[in-house]
Amino acid sequence: MTSTETVRVGRRTLDIHRPDKVLFPASGSGKEYTKSDLVEYYRAVARFMLPHLRGRPLMLERHPDGIDGPQFMQKNTPDHYPDWIDRVEVPKEGGTVVQTVCEDTATLVYLADQACITPHRWLSRTDRTDRIDKPDRLVFDLDPPDGGDFTSVRQAASLMGELLDELKLPAGLMTTGSRGLHVVVPLTRRHAFDEVRDFATDVASTLVDAHPDDLTIEARKKDRGDRLYLDVQRNAYAQTAVAPFAVRAKPGAPVAVPISWSQLDDPHLDARRWSIADSAEQGRADPWAGLMQRGRSLGPARRLLDSLR
Repeated sequence: MTSTETVRVGRRTLDIHRPDKVLFPASGSGKEYTKSDLVEYYRAVARFMLPHLRGRPLMLERHPDGIDGPQFMQKNTPDHYPDWIDRVEVPKEGGTVVQTVCEDTATLVYLADQACITPHRWLSRTDRTDRIDKPDRLVFDLDPPDGGDFTSVRQAASLMGELLDELKLPAGLMTTGSRGLHVVVPLTRRHAFDEVRDFATDVASTLVDAHPDDLTIEARKKDRGDRLYLDVQRNAYAQTAVAPFAVRAKPGAPVAVPISWSQLDDPHLDARRWSIADSAEQGRADPWAGLMQRGRSLGPARRLLDSLR
């Protein structure tokens, strides 16, 4: 096994340690991928991915021995990380934590060398410290029941899109690379997390009231039955959501990929439709073109929602 491989990334030269290390073993549902493959993937999609990472504290999902080995979720930035990697100190209960922020391709490659397969990012940014508690994203996680097919996810996403359109809120779709879809709404950073989550809960509840046999907001699995779960719990301070173009620790290296609303009509669509082999194509297609620059205040949407309930 090659011990190191040197790569040039912009102005920086990085050593990739154990590049031949298999992170994704070959399986019936996917081919084998090494750490070198992961590095090359993140280099390839950096221009699409970085706009969704910059300024955001990250939680790093690391798999030093590959997806079949132990994993850990890293919030604090280790002292040995290079000083050119951005960090931000954010408040937490009882103190603070210094978290990594990914501002450039070199940082993304360095994290891949650390066997960070999946970066999970905050829904708020740190570029204005007085607004770290005010998100610029709202996320609905459409989580199908165990054993459920993806048709229910597509149907729930369509219903959510129709309701958000009634509320005059722009929204984008993203496969999670795992089980379901995320519906992402850009915000203007005027509302604190608690207000955003309350609004998301009421939106989800409105859909559940209209489709009680198919949808639920019950957090406990035993209370969901065979209904699809509309999860709004990510809309809270210091919670994270998987970043667009992030690889997931699943066989075949599936990727969380932004998609267009028209792609919901594809009967072959599922949460793991794209992998590190082909997700850059979605980046070049730019299905979210201009979406994240269309942030909305929730005031008008709240009034419209209240009129429907």
